Amino acid sequence: MIIMLCTLLLVASAAVGITTATEAVTTATTDRVIPIYCVDTDKKICSISFDAAWGNEQTDGLLDTLDKYKVKTTFFLVGSWAEKYPESVKEIAKRGHDVGNHSATHAHMTQISSEDMLTELENCNNKIEKLTGKRPTLFRPPYGDYDNNVVNTVMSLDMYCVQWNIDSLDWKDPSVDQIVQNCTSKLQPGSIILLHNGATNTPEALPKVIEAIHAQGYKIVPISKILPKGKYTTDVQGKMIINN
Repeated sequence: MIIMLCTLLLVASAAVGITTATEAVTTATTDRVIPIYCVDTDKKICSISFDAAWGNEQTDGLLDTLDKYKVKTTFFLVGSWAEKYPESVKEIAKRGHDVGNHSATHAHMTQISSEDMLTELENCNNKIEKLTGKRPTLFRPPYGDYDNNVVNTVMSLDMYCVQWNIDSLDWKDPSVDQIVQNCTSKLQPGSIILLHNGATNTPEALPKVIEAIHAQGYKIVPISKILPKGKYTTDVQGKMIINN
């Protein structure tokens, strides 16, 4: 999986200083630019995120479960998905969840030109803004696939490039109990959890995931609420650290 390869590369990477969402400067001998994988905080808060790229049979049920537990999350939507299911996009926003950008066509961003990247980002932003009245500020690269050009292009639009540090692996259709274990065994303050709106066992697992997170004393908030404001750096593991 690409994200595993990226993790290996992070070990040798340098930290990147961010002065705004659109300006990055290197602070060491290499020029690797690292997205946000988690957030440095002493508060017991974390974020759940859902990637939506294909089917839509489970979205309403997931939203109902989130309402039941009074939990707000972040949905990263592919533009073609948003175009196919506009009422679901509106409903996600109406219920108070972040609506993020997951590209227009679920393209491998590292395999296209900068111009095409901008087209992918802007087309998806335009579709979401038209449906929700709000332009996304969060972007998640499809497949977790990124390089410096991807991150810098995202930041050029005053957006945050956001990955995850906890993968539920729900897309592999593990058991409900295994999804819960995957989501909670390595939970730490500032974690960002990856789920999908179309994975087979995610609807059944979601209540147990939420309950297990709450049992550890954590509050679940949207990614927009977990990211600190102001100048920050991302360390070699992608942890977002506010600059004093």
